[in-house]
Amino acid sequence: IRKRFGELAVLRGVDLALYPGEILALLGPSGCGKTTLLRVVAGLEVPDAGRVFLEGREITALPPEKRGIGFVFQDYALFPHLTVEENVAFGLVEARWPREAREGRVRELLKRMELTPHARKRPQELSGGEQQRVALARALAPRPKLLLLDEPLGALDLRLREELLFFLRRTLKEEGVTTLLVTHDQGEAFLLAHRVALLREGRLVQVGRPEEVYARPKDPWAARFLGHKNLLSPGESQALGLPPKAHLLPPRALALGGSLEGVVEERLFFGPRVGLWVRVRGVRLYLEAPEGPEEGAPIALRLDPAQAVPLEG
Repeated sequence: IRKRFGELAVLRGVDLALYPGEILALLGPSGCGKTTLLRVVAGLEVPDAGRVFLEGREITALPPEKRGIGFVFQDYALFPHLTVEENVAFGLVEARWPREAREGRVRELLKRMELTPHARKRPQELSGGEQQRVALARALAPRPKLLLLDEPLGALDLRLREELLFFLRRTLKEEGVTTLLVTHDQGEAFLLAHRVALLREGRLVQVGRPEEVYARPKDPWAARFLGHKNLLSPGESQALGLPPKAHLLPPRALALGGSLEGVVEERLFFGPRVGLWVRVRGVRLYLEAPEGPEEGAPIALRLDPAQAVPLEG
């Protein structure tokens, strides 16, 4: 898929496949093209080049309502004049489901989403978390072939996000619906998705299982974006006894006790663990441990070269 807005190239040849029942997370910083790709799949944007297929059938030219796709927007986009029950039933009415089947599906989803007591309320009478569950129920009601989620937890506070993250995970698993999720939050992506696709400036950087992508990021940008701290230049790698090229030292590569001598520059107390920024042979390294020496104290580290990950670029 390619897509421009005026002079700005937003998608630069993204080629991606989802498998039946899979949850795939599009992960990347703001402005990388995640939401535009989602809107192209939904039929809300027309690609400049490329085609969209669903279950082997091309849908590039189909309008959104003919695609059999559910979409949960970041702002939920609930109908304020309809009750919760009516919002959830909306797609079923449009699809002309028989009344008995429609009412049964709405009851099932209201129960699953813990919304039964709120069935007759209007969206404005609900909390943000309740509105999010209504939007999800509405999107799932017609049993879509594909569900699109655009930053589904982005509008919620941290406590509610954590609570709803596990709720969303359980719901998607129970429904078994193929899902394409957009998020800038790696924790969200890792907890929800079977696979993660890293997007940068309209291009795919890396696609794989969360564990694989986190453990073996493709390049320094991917490693930094995923929150890794120990990215070594060729010169720093050489100073630590590694081949002279860029490396990532994942957390398991460093431990207390060993032949590398250094000094603690910063000690960060996190409660159950401490974070230590250590200067070793002119290289600044970070590791976490149950406890550690104070700032300015000497420290001995062990580096396992077999755990070092060579990086492209």
